[in-house]
Amino acid sequence: MTNKTEPPICPGPELNTRELSFPLPPGATDSHAHVFGERAKYGYADDRQYTPPPVFLKNYLAMHDTVGFARGVIVQSGVHGTNNQVIVDAIAQSNGRLRGIALLREDITDAELDVLDKAGVRGFRANLVAKVGVQFEAAKKLAARVARLGWHAQFLLDIENFPDFDRIAAEFPSVMMIDHMGRPDPQAGVNAPGFQALIRALKTRRVWTKLSAPYRTSRMAIPYDDLNPFAHALVSAAPDQLVFGTDWPHVMMEGEMPNTGTLVEQLAVWVPDAAAREKILVENPARLYRF
Repeated sequence: MTNKTEPPICPGPELNTRELSFPLPPGATDSHAHVFGERAKYGYADDRQYTPPPVFLKNYLAMHDTVGFARGVIVQSGVHGTNNQVIVDAIAQSNGRLRGIALLREDITDAELDVLDKAGVRGFRANLVAKVGVQFEAAKKLAARVARLGWHAQFLLDIENFPDFDRIAAEFPSVMMIDHMGRPDPQAGVNAPGFQALIRALKTRRVWTKLSAPYRTSRMAIPYDDLNPFAHALVSAAPDQLVFGTDWPHVMMEGEMPNTGTLVEQLAVWVPDAAAREKILVENPARLYRF
């Protein structure tokens, strides 16, 4: 029997999180992060793309305490596959601070969905970029089943691959969340067809997106200023349909590891109005994730 090569261990985040120059409002929510569990307890998926750094729930909550987040949303990663126990346990240990987004099997039962909902899960993720989790057609079928729970379907995708995204969203059976501003292409600009279709979809209030992870498509160094026009366009067009996420612990980073405090500090540039920041950090996630 041959041993399968282990995926590489990702660099860990900067644990010495910098403090912000402005306070976050009470109830501020980090709406996108990943938390991992010990391999011996939760197992690792054989088809995972990376091996996580040795950071855990305590490290994540320590970052929250430094920056000023009161709440967070843990997105199940491919590291643990569809064993969602790691996020269920994190939610249970958080004293009400956390909610979760699961990775689901196509054949999951309604009873299993009910258990996840009671545990604090509020949706499921389909990663169309790395092909992790259910893909679009299976996600559509699952979305029809979870709509009764008030869940949404969360997608990681490149929005310029979907120039008719607003039509797709109109026909989708549940609310949709699009990760990381749709991973826009800075060279294509804010008037690119896919990004404009995302804006049209947001205005229907059946679609959300996250102001998060500019480094995933930026062609610049920290603080990734070429993504500023996209954030500004989203805030101007649909502030009621936006949340913010740190994408901690910034796995599979290429280039310099950003300090999470520096990423959160970018909120002052993306959303200079304090009332709009409170909406995006507090009111919107409370509505979407049922805090």
